Amino acid sequence: MTSQYSAQMAQRRGLTFWGQWLCAMTLVNLLLIVLVHWRVGDLPSEYRVLMSLTVLGSLPVYSLVQVYHKRHGLLIGLSRLLAGWLILLGLLMSIAFVTQTSALFSRQVIIVWAVAGFLVQAASFLPLHLFVRLYTRKICHERRAVIIGTCPTSHELARKLFDPERPMLLGFVGTADSGPAPSILPLLGQVEDIREILTRLQARRVYIVLPMAEAATIEALYINLLDMNVDVVWIPDLGSMVLLNHSISEIERMPAIYLNESLLTSHPGSLFCKDLFERSVAAVAIILLSPLLLGVAIAIKLTSPGPVLFKQNRHGCDGEVIRVWKFRSMRQHDDQQVRQATRDDDRVTPLGRFLRRSSIDELPQLFNVLFGHMALVGPRPHAVTHNIYYTGKVHAYMARHRLKPGITGLAQITGHRGETETLDKMQRRVAQDLNYINQWSLWLDIKILLKTPFTLFSKNIY
Repeated sequence: MTSQYSAQMAQRRGLTFWGQWLCAMTLVNLLLIVLVHWRVGDLPSEYRVLMSLTVLGSLPVYSLVQVYHKRHGLLIGLSRLLAGWLILLGLLMSIAFVTQTSALFSRQVIIVWAVAGFLVQAASFLPLHLFVRLYTRKICHERRAVIIGTCPTSHELARKLFDPERPMLLGFVGTADSGPAPSILPLLGQVEDIREILTRLQARRVYIVLPMAEAATIEALYINLLDMNVDVVWIPDLGSMVLLNHSISEIERMPAIYLNESLLTSHPGSLFCKDLFERSVAAVAIILLSPLLLGVAIAIKLTSPGPVLFKQNRHGCDGEVIRVWKFRSMRQHDDQQVRQATRDDDRVTPLGRFLRRSSIDELPQLFNVLFGHMALVGPRPHAVTHNIYYTGKVHAYMARHRLKPGITGLAQITGHRGETETLDKMQRRVAQDLNYINQWSLWLDIKILLKTPFTLFSKNIY
């Protein structure tokens, strides 16, 4: 039943996306036809090509940005719709620039279409979003559920699913080693009485949340509930394990739980889009910032002896050793231990202190991104000697290297940057890196890039 339920939920999510996307693209193209007929009088071939590219380009863009995901509220949904539309317009403008066809289009038509296109999509999004939320709430009201198990994972599940205005959860069903039930839901009884409990409460769904050691109990429950009209959902209690980009799928019609998988193997298409997007941004940034890069290089050369760039071996994706570039901010010194920079570090030059405080010293890493060794967003690369030191001391430390290291990342915008003089500080930074890998999306990358400038003058940078 679990796989059947998962398939049904996936089908509903697909119908939600396709329905809203089809409505939005229909309105956008109808708007373009009306504007072209108003301004030009007919529909030239270049506008028909634009309509086709809009439809084809919106599919991957809106999917990556998760425009129509039912979890999002109204404001977040509209903001994602705006982000997806702006990215799509940027791609269309890039194609027009590269093919030198921008002169074929009426600027008045394109400007009005770009603005009104979002408005008509938003106008269709509002009622459809409300309908989906109401339908989902109706289904949840009709499908009351209980949770078998009182472990910490079951408590966490109850907190996430329980809503006073949507009473879909009725309580916990205890097992032989049950602890006290939390106050959020009552303890309904013991697992031996599960059939009577479900019949009495008219519950339609059962969440089995038991540790792996209870495999025999899980199997017995499944067999016991097989002839009852209830959905049985098994949520393994894996709370003590560090999961990396975990997912549930099928291999040759056999259920498979992926506990540890890299983005390269699980989302190759999405990772390609991330790489293409970041290399393009890096190339544009290098061109726009070239006067600043040149000025900083000259200033470093004039204020202290030594090379302009500091190059250091660091671990990249899958542990590959890469050479990371930075503007040199310290005096030349022989540091065999590769010490982290500390507050009031006497190795830092006066100019270097400003470069480090403003993070300008990191700008040469744009070339690392352009060459494909780094990403704009990802776990920060640490020196090889630091990785050797922390491996074994910090839980799941090297798991952060399942993705290209980044110039900025989730740890940096959440305050976990600067010196990590204690293992606890490094553990918290690694936890944020793993959160990034597990939650990765192109939209998350964009949010991190937008928030990064506001963290550049953090007190932890030195």
